[in-house]
Amino acid sequence: MRLAVTDRCNLRCFYCMPENGIKYVNRKDLLSFEEMFRMVSVFSELGISKLRITGGEPFIRKGIMEFLEKVSRIEKIHEINITTNGTFTEDKIADLEKMGIKSINLSLDSLNKERFFEITRRDMFDQVMATFEELLASSIKTKINMVVMEGRNIEDIYPMLALTKEKNVSVRFIEEMPFNGTEGQGNNTFWPMKKILNYAKAKYEIEKLPDPPSSTSQNFKIKGHKGSFGIIAAYTRSFCGTCNRIRITPKGGLRTCLYGNKVLSIRDLMREGASNEELGNQLISTLKLRAKDGFEAEKMRDTLNPVSESMATIGG
Repeated sequence: MRLAVTDRCNLRCFYCMPENGIKYVNRKDLLSFEEMFRMVSVFSELGISKLRITGGEPFIRKGIMEFLEKVSRIEKIHEINITTNGTFTEDKIADLEKMGIKSINLSLDSLNKERFFEITRRDMFDQVMATFEELLASSIKTKINMVVMEGRNIEDIYPMLALTKEKNVSVRFIEEMPFNGTEGQGNNTFWPMKKILNYAKAKYEIEKLPDPPSSTSQNFKIKGHKGSFGIIAAYTRSFCGTCNRIRITPKGGLRTCLYGNKVLSIRDLMREGASNEELGNQLISTLKLRAKDGFEAEKMRDTLNPVSESMATIGG
C-alpha cells in the first residue's frame, strides 16, 4: 500500500506541479494520523505487509515521525519504505534507522545543481545531496528516482549510472508521466524504457538482474559496479499484469491504479462509522473490480477528471 500523507510539497518539479503550485486539500479533508493508523492496521490483517509513505513531501506534515514510529510497531507490517525529495530528511535519518525503515527512495532528477534548479524551481540541491550522503552512511537501503525527460536531464543518465560504481545504491530511471497538473501536457518526446536501456548499453556492459515478484522495474547491473539500476515503464505500463499495489490519496481515496479514478473513499467510510470488518469487506470488494492494466484504468476515468492532475494529489 502506497499511503500519501500530504499533497503539499516545497519543490515545484515541472513534471509534477505547475510553477505556482496546486490548490491544496483543506486540512480537515485530509486523513488524520489516527485514521491512517486504523486503516493500516485493518488492511494489514487482510495481507498487506508492505507500506510505502509518500506525498507530496511526507516530511512536511507535522507529526509524521510520531506516526512512523507508531505504525512501525504494527505486527503484520513487515516493511516500511519512504519516498522523499530529501530536503527535510537529513536530520531524521538516524531516527528512521532506529525504527527499522527498510528503504528510502530519494527523488533526484539531476546531479547538476543548475539543472536541478531548472527542474525543481527551487535552490535546494545541497540539502538533497547532504541527505543522500547521510543515507549512504546508514543501514537504510537507498534508491534514487530519476524521471527521464527529453531536453531536461538526458545528460544526467551516465553520471547517475556512474554513481553505482563505488556506491551501493540503486538508481531507477522512470518514464515521464502526464501528471503535472496541467491539462493536455502530453508525452510526445518521452523516453520509453527500451530507449533508456539502449542509451545505457551504448556506454556500459549491462547485466540483467532477476526482478522480484510484482516489481515495477526491470533491473540491471553494470559489470563490475557495486550498485544497480532499474527502469520503470511508468508510461508504457508494461508491468501492469503483475502489479499488486493500491494507493491511498491524502484525502483517503483508494486507487487501484495510478491512471484510474478514486474508486472508494476510506475516509468517508470511517467518518460514517464503518466497522473494521466493513472496511475490510469494502477493500476486498473493490479489488475484485480492478482494471486489468493502466490503459483500461485510464479509459474508465470520468471525463471531468482527465489524466493531468498533479502527482502530488495522487501519491506519486
